Amino acid sequence: MSAGALIAEARQRYHAQLFKGVLSLDVDGIPSNADKHSRISVAIAKGIAQQLKLETMEKLAGQRSGSEFETANADFVRETFLRLSHIRPGDWEVRKVSSRGRLAVADFEQYSHLDALAQAAKASPELAAALGNDYTISPDVIIIRGLLTDAQINAPEPIIDASVCRKAALRISNGGKPLLHASVSSKWTIRSDRSQNSRAEALNLIRNRKGHLPHIVVVTGEPLPSRLSSIALGTGDIDCVYHFALPELEVAVEQCGEEEALSLLRIMVQGKRLKDISDLPLDMAV
Repeated sequence: MSAGALIAEARQRYHAQLFKGVLSLDVDGIPSNADKHSRISVAIAKGIAQQLKLETMEKLAGQRSGSEFETANADFVRETFLRLSHIRPGDWEVRKVSSRGRLAVADFEQYSHLDALAQAAKASPELAAALGNDYTISPDVIIIRGLLTDAQINAPEPIIDASVCRKAALRISNGGKPLLHASVSSKWTIRSDRSQNSRAEALNLIRNRKGHLPHIVVVTGEPLPSRLSSIALGTGDIDCVYHFALPELEVAVEQCGEEEALSLLRIMVQGKRLKDISDLPLDMAV
């Protein structure tokens, strides 16, 4: 690893930010991402904590912990992805979604029609019952691409004029909304209900879009491979799952000596379904 590399240093700051309460040790030395009722979970989580040299014992309340994990993920993506303009030019913004409304994505071009759908459902109980939660989408962290003026598009040479590209989403003069480039779901730990929530939201993003599908990813601190597999394995809904400390997780699972857990972890990693948080910025630049 090159000294002073942007993403390497950002990863260190990311972990330091998590040490302020999201990732902590209790009085018994059990990390906050472990399931204390699972011997394997505790062993793996301790292995990760030891490699990261975690010593803090200041644990945040559950709800606040989740919010701070979202903030750390947003800060990491903002610090890294926005520095990749030479790879992925554009007018970008990284935002933690503060609103927990059902239509947090309606401000973006691909999902702007959901406002009308919500109003129709509000006026019709029958329609609301038929739709259920099929249009509920509220990501934790999003990457937004701003639209371009004609002058920006025509900067290198005349590319467009008033006779063409009159419906193109990227052109600001067409009156559209910014584009949702990526949806990042933050799950500090994974339980069955949380993995299903992420999958349901991903499917809603896929089914309800008009136009380009945004990247759909999950970032987690879950130590148990079996629980990671509940969201990482399979294709079609989530692009990839990113672990807050994947190399450390791999070492910890090997040290644990559980062959089944190690085999499952290798399947996810080798199958490119589970990556490290440091891989996220470059994957978003695709």
